[in-house]
Amino acid sequence: MKLWAGLGNPGAQHAGNRHNVGFMALDRIAADHGFAPWRKAFQGLAAEGRIGAARILLLKPQTYMNLSGQSVGEAVRFHKIDAGDVCVFHDELDLAPGRVRHKQGGGHAGHNGLRSIHAHIGEGYDRVRIGIGHPGHKDAVAGYVLHDFAKADADWLEAVLRGMSEGAPALAAGDPAGFMNAVALRTAPPRPPGGTRPPTAPPAATAPAEAPPGPVADPLRRLIDRFS
Repeated sequence: MKLWAGLGNPGAQHAGNRHNVGFMALDRIAADHGFAPWRKAFQGLAAEGRIGAARILLLKPQTYMNLSGQSVGEAVRFHKIDAGDVCVFHDELDLAPGRVRHKQGGGHAGHNGLRSIHAHIGEGYDRVRIGIGHPGHKDAVAGYVLHDFAKADADWLEAVLRGMSEGAPALAAGDPAGFMNAVALRTAPPRPPGGTRPPTAPPAATAPAEAPPGPVADPLRRLIDRFS
């Protein structure tokens, strides 16, 4: 069995927060791949299903972000899951909105949810880092991550969630490159072959040539011409 944990905070008031994009990812995967209904388990909400040949346990900890490791650790111990078979989906301030990266092991980079998971199962688990961008100043981070996605984020967020769900079979098969390729096909689709070049601007109209000056109207000039 593999464990995929999505990070977020419980309650309807947090459902649309940037911090909850890990929950959103698991909700989409569960819906698209026919998982069993969510049930209370391991201090969280869990759903089981299969993707390809892999049996997957999806887990949304309900402990609040800073204590996510309690829920993940309990599920890992109960099912005797190796840390290498755990993948955590979480928000990432250091990636631009709409960017996704897969990472195997490593530090928690100050993410409180990952910090808690490190304390319970170590650092040998995989992560799917989902970019939400940075507000620009560290003092604004708390308010930023606990605020809902903006309406302008709807299109890229939908593309990311759809891409991760479509890439889930590759991730379940141990093919992170295939997973990332599926995400990229949704978030940065290739240009169609033989596409037409964008129309160029029409050439600027050429100003008509100036007509040669007419006869000089000066009276003195006419007088000179008369006696020349």
